[in-house]
Amino acid sequence: MKLATIRVNGTTRAVRIDDDKAVDLGENDLVTFLRHSDWAARAANADGEMYEGALDYAPVVVAPEKVVCVGLNYRTHILEMGRELPSHPTLFSKFARALVGAYDDVTLPASSTQMDWEAELGVVIGAEVRHADTERARAAIAGYTVLNDVTARDWQYRTTQWDQGKTFEATTPIGPWLVTADDPAVAPQGLSLSCEVDGDTVQKADTGDLVFDPVALVAYLSEIITLVPGDVIATGTPGGVGHARKPARYLQDGSLLVTRIEGIGETRNTCRRETR
Repeated sequence: MKLATIRVNGTTRAVRIDDDKAVDLGENDLVTFLRHSDWAARAANADGEMYEGALDYAPVVVAPEKVVCVGLNYRTHILEMGRELPSHPTLFSKFARALVGAYDDVTLPASSTQMDWEAELGVVIGAEVRHADTERARAAIAGYTVLNDVTARDWQYRTTQWDQGKTFEATTPIGPWLVTADDPAVAPQGLSLSCEVDGDTVQKADTGDLVFDPVALVAYLSEIITLVPGDVIATGTPGGVGHARKPARYLQDGSLLVTRIEGIGETRNTCRRETR
């Protein structure tokens, strides 16, 4: 099943995506909808208003309580850099205002000249969970989505703490929908992930190469804080980022950024330089 948040008549609605139409789920957004303990059954049986034609996708989760991101999490990329595999996840956070829809423009801040791409698998939480074992961690995952952790490198590396480069407003596309965890399309251990910039494939990997997979991340994070419906975990990016290239390459005004994950979908965003 595919679930999304779309914009309709100046507001948003949570919907189930059925091929070329959307079925209203009775809530304004997917975060609110996921708070129902029986959300999966409600989604499967929904027969609300239908929306047809071109859909305007909001961020799949509007105003989540938490967006937790993971760094250095692709095995091949870590080893090729000559580093040892980490024993614990590297964590940082985003604020909700960083998120944009799957086809919205990505803002390139006026104060940064080094905006970089980071294609990632996003995990959306569907049940409150704390101190989870493997079984409970798996059960807490509502589904998976596409995300790009667009990063201001010149701000990220101003200090040893990364947050300031990671959460510029309107920089992080997410969506267009989540594919529920029980969907056969996302059942395989690994999914092909890629990123294109202006038609060039700049990243290509398999999510089976993650050091800490989604279930392990949910269990780990739930030791720190309670995860709640609508929370997002960005699981990390593989090699191929622009900052590591020689010479370095960054997103420019007008760049087309396409992030794609097998079995889930793609985001397609035009980058626009901020004007003040």
